[in-house]
Amino acid sequence: MLLCVENLTKVFKLSGIPQQVLFDVNLTIYEGEFIAITGPSGGGKSTLLTILGLLDRPSEGHYQLAGEVTTHFNDELAAAIRNQYFGYVFQNYNLIPQLSIWENVSLPLTYQSKFKKTQRIEQAKAYLQQVGLAEKYLHYPNQLSGGQQQRVAIARALITQPKIIFADEPTGNLDSLNSENIMNIFKSLNEKGQTIVMVTHNQQELEYASRVIHVIDGRVT
Repeated sequence: MLLCVENLTKVFKLSGIPQQVLFDVNLTIYEGEFIAITGPSGGGKSTLLTILGLLDRPSEGHYQLAGEVTTHFNDELAAAIRNQYFGYVFQNYNLIPQLSIWENVSLPLTYQSKFKKTQRIEQAKAYLQQVGLAEKYLHYPNQLSGGQQQRVAIARALITQPKIIFADEPTGNLDSLNSENIMNIFKSLNEKGQTIVMVTHNQQELEYASRVIHVIDGRVT
C-alpha cells in the first residue's frame, strides 16, 4: 500500500458559503499502479489529486502515505515530501519562460545543495534523453511546441526519481498525435515500475491505465 485515504471529505467556502466537493472518499493505491481518475467536469477529480499530492489538505478524513498519517504534516514538511517523493505534470506545463530547458528540468534539484551546476546540467540532459529532447537542453520554452513542452515537464517530474507522478489532464492542451506520444511515455515509465496517478477526461486514455477510478459528484463510484 502506497497511498490510502479513508472517509476523506473536502469543503470549500465560496463567498462565505460552504460547498462540499468530496464526500467520504475511500481509496487505496499500490506501488507500480497506473491509476486514471476520470469523471464529469466539476466532479472533484482535480481536488482529489491535489490532496493526494499534498498540495491541499482534506477537511476531514485520514490520508496515509507509505503507512504514515499526513494530517500532522506542517507546510514545510509537506513541501519537503513533495520535492523528494512526488513529481507533477500539469495541463499548462508550468515551465518558467525565463529559464532554459535544462534549468527548468533541473529546478527541483536546486533545493538539494549536493548538486553542483555541472551535475544539474548532466542530470537534466539524461532525463531529457528519456523523453527524446536531449538536443533541446539549451532552448527556451517558447522555442518548443506544446507537445515538446509537456515532455520537458515530464522530464522535470522524473529528475528527483519520485515515488509517484501526479498528472492533471496532461494532454488537455495537445492534439491527438502529441497526446498519444505523451501517453506512450507514461506507459513506458509505468512498465519500468513508476507509479502514476493521472486525472483525465479522455476516454481513450483510460486504456493505458492499470485501474480506472470514477469520481462523480464528489464520490468515488
